[in-house]
Amino acid sequence: MPVVALLGAPAAAGAQTEFHYQYGKFVNPFTGTRAYASVLTVQQASRWSLGDSFYFIDFTDDGGADGFNEKSYYGEWYPSLSLGRVSGRTIGAGPVRDIAVVSGFNFGSDANIFRYVPGGRLSWSVPGFFFLNTDFGAAIDKGNGIAGGGAPRTDTHFVFDVNWGAGFDVGRHSFLFTGHMKFMGAATNELGHDVKPSLLAQPQFGWDLGKALTGHANQLFLGVEYQYWWNKLGVDAGDNVAQLWVMWRM
Repeated sequence: MPVVALLGAPAAAGAQTEFHYQYGKFVNPFTGTRAYASVLTVQQASRWSLGDSFYFIDFTDDGGADGFNEKSYYGEWYPSLSLGRVSGRTIGAGPVRDIAVVSGFNFGSDANIFRYVPGGRLSWSVPGFFFLNTDFGAAIDKGNGIAGGGAPRTDTHFVFDVNWGAGFDVGRHSFLFTGHMKFMGAATNELGHDVKPSLLAQPQFGWDLGKALTGHANQLFLGVEYQYWWNKLGVDAGDNVAQLWVMWRM
């Protein structure tokens, strides 16, 4: 359930759209082979009077012919309702600055999946961070499974996600550190097979290239996205790869 900060957005409403490009060598967890792939991500975080919304869609192509990551897409959308904004008062205590109800939707072409992810969010106030959230919920598989030509349906399982954004300056240069880490609990699929618990971490570290070259800050970043995936897609295989990362923010 990653979320990005709305830098400079008004309190009542606002939106921030980003386009990301990643390039790295990813593993196919079902065959163990690796191939270079390009990933174009479109994501948007928006704010309204009673909550927030975040979505992203990844378009991936590795140019291969093994049926994995060839012109595929995967997306997630998480609208949320802030209990603090609904009640008009502060909800939380200590470092917890707000509590929200979250409704999630996951969908993808490769496995032909569709999941609901209802849950909640704790938003934390931590010095140096634009935002720091811990999200938790239940992944409810509503795909068509094998009958629909996709991956086998699974039973409901637990999801926990930590997402963050922070920035800092070194001399005249500015840097961004953002990303998320998601844990998905074990499950059983419709064939009776075990689906292993998995952990996906995707930290991103970027240099504000636009500010350095033109003086326009918070628009164009160049850096690295590191992906660590334990039990990738619920099978006994992992991924560990650094990628070129370019981000343009509208």
